[in-house]
Amino acid sequence: MNSLPHCPLCKSAYTYEDRRLYVCPECAHEWSEREVTNTVDNVAPVTDANGNVLEEGDTVSVIKDLKVKGSSAVVKVGTRVKNIRLVAGDHDIDCKIDGIGAMKLKSQFVKKV
Repeated sequence: MNSLPHCPLCKSAYTYEDRRLYVCPECAHEWSEREVTNTVDNVAPVTDANGNVLEEGDTVSVIKDLKVKGSSAVVKVGTRVKNIRLVAGDHDIDCKIDGIGAMKLKSQFVKKV
């Protein structure tokens, strides 16, 4: 049995193959075989509005009222978001906000607590 690579995002060892892709069941990241050598370490770190580097599991505070798309709900200034998860893309923070639920945020609208 050959060894499969660990997930480049969350470093999980529970990856599996699906046709030509590797899949991580913990964070749902998919990548191809040639991307195994190109890891997330080559990407610039995610920073908050003040330039502080954000890490997995940090607590952040929202610095601007944010309208929730498709809803009348608003995430108010000062709302604390615990245990964030960093993801690739335009909205680079994955989180769960009490009273609203799971959502993605842009790092430019938060500050590290």
